[in-house]
Amino acid sequence: MRALTYLAAILAWALTSSTAAFAQGQLAPVITVNDQVITRYELNQRMRLLELFRTPGDLNKVARNGLIEDRLKQQEMARVGLTLNDATLQTAMEEFAGRANMSLPQFTNLLAQNNVDLVTLRDFVKVGVAWRDYIRARYSREVTVTDADVERAQQRQGNRPTQIEVLLSEIIIAPPPERRAQAAQAALEISRMRSYADFEAAARQVSALPSRENGGRLGWLPISNYPPQLQQILLDLEPGQVTEPIEIPNAIALFQKRGTREAARPVQAPASIDYAAYYIPGGKSDDALRTAIGVKNSIDTCDDLYGVARNQPAERLDRFDVAPSEISSDVALELARLDPGEVSYNLTRDNGQTLVLLMMCARNQAENGDANPDAIRNQITSQRLAGLADALLEDLRASAVIISR
Repeated sequence: MRALTYLAAILAWALTSSTAAFAQGQLAPVITVNDQVITRYELNQRMRLLELFRTPGDLNKVARNGLIEDRLKQQEMARVGLTLNDATLQTAMEEFAGRANMSLPQFTNLLAQNNVDLVTLRDFVKVGVAWRDYIRARYSREVTVTDADVERAQQRQGNRPTQIEVLLSEIIIAPPPERRAQAAQAALEISRMRSYADFEAAARQVSALPSRENGGRLGWLPISNYPPQLQQILLDLEPGQVTEPIEIPNAIALFQKRGTREAARPVQAPASIDYAAYYIPGGKSDDALRTAIGVKNSIDTCDDLYGVARNQPAERLDRFDVAPSEISSDVALELARLDPGEVSYNLTRDNGQTLVLLMMCARNQAENGDANPDAIRNQITSQRLAGLADALLEDLRASAVIISR
């Protein structure tokens, strides 16, 4: 008995020591910003968050730089006594989750699945929102946009001689939840391909989109059709290169570049996208797909969908007219392939129980006299505020004592 008691005591001591050592390692300072510590735990969490966001580059370097800037911002806002109330932060969190087409509880579950604490996201959002409010309050009187500024911006927009188009092949893998890990591994292997033939073979085998029938090949499309956060990634690819796996709701996307060109027609990036979503119960069942095909064959414009949805619950049809940056990634990728009047029914919602018929209504341009002067004025104001914010942050960094370990 004494031997067992002694063994239990040794085991308890060992576990306690191990836990303490782990905690001590996680709480060890890796960066000090004006005597304020950034711990290894914070760094690891920020890297996991960036990985979840599919941030390119050296995540350790990006995370360190981001945390240093956050500390500098927090110190400056503390100096002037700026705080963010709980209600504003909650709204900001919900809006952040909404960009991924998720509710906040759904996004919280996604964080947990990727070992990211909700506090990490809360701190990330809190600093961003509070800093934006601080910059507006501090510099709004210094930023004046004249009518001449707006006119010059309109002229610059109207004088663009060309637009960039890209030629891509696509793969969208949409696995059931229990096979997500295998799909992620397959996507990683595909991302390393450089052969057009290999990518096309993979598309025919694993892609969930109709384009798999021709190896995932798409036609020439303006780069502005694609989600803003994806455009630079696609432009940076060399012919034959494949993107890293891109996480979108319920699926994983990959693109292989086949070419880039400048088109002669002077089309601008859309200021907003007008599109409709008609929701069909049954997911990708045969009945639901037949309904989608019937709807597709019976409509010519988005306005025709109001007739289709007549006498049905209001939530069966949504109509949106929003900036490209406000559209969830999976919807944006579908719309990128569509011209006005065209439809797709590749997406689902409600865990696969609802089929989404998307219809492109219009890409609204902001051209010369048709441009909204107020929208251009706001854009110029935002650009100038961003420049002042960058300059302030550089000053704060230059005067700070930063020790990185």
